[in-house]
Amino acid sequence: MAAGDDPGDELNMFSGGKKGERPANGAVDTLIGRNTSIEGSLHFTGGLYIDGRVNGSVTAEASSDAMLSISEHGEIEGEVRVPHVVVNGRLIGDILAADKVELLPNARVQGNIHYKLLQMAAGAAVTGKLVQERDEPARLTGPGHVSDADEA
Repeated sequence: MAAGDDPGDELNMFSGGKKGERPANGAVDTLIGRNTSIEGSLHFTGGLYIDGRVNGSVTAEASSDAMLSISEHGEIEGEVRVPHVVVNGRLIGDILAADKVELLPNARVQGNIHYKLLQMAAGAAVTGKLVQERDEPARLTGPGHVSDADEA
């Protein structure tokens, strides 16, 4: 680090990144560096931080607490199926998130985003549909409803 640099601006690759890029659990298990390009599908658990390029689908178990972070230099071309997704780079493909999608100011998404919770910063851009996935609504009984117990 050069004299005069702000230590807060330094990227700590194993605890996340700058403002809002840090995984919810604070851990990055896998890092794809800026000079790395991956061709093919990628399956992971835990925290994945992409500062390079992935050409293929990126998936994690829907029932896990996995988190994908794409830095402002990161790029993915392919479908993303991850419970928690933070985008501050470029993504061409659909996002199917079981839980939360965060779009930071440098996010550029070309594809549909399926989410339960969406957080979008000023400056983020989406070319596609935003589709909120809701839990199955509870079925209410109303007047005149005959339950199985009433029929017996």
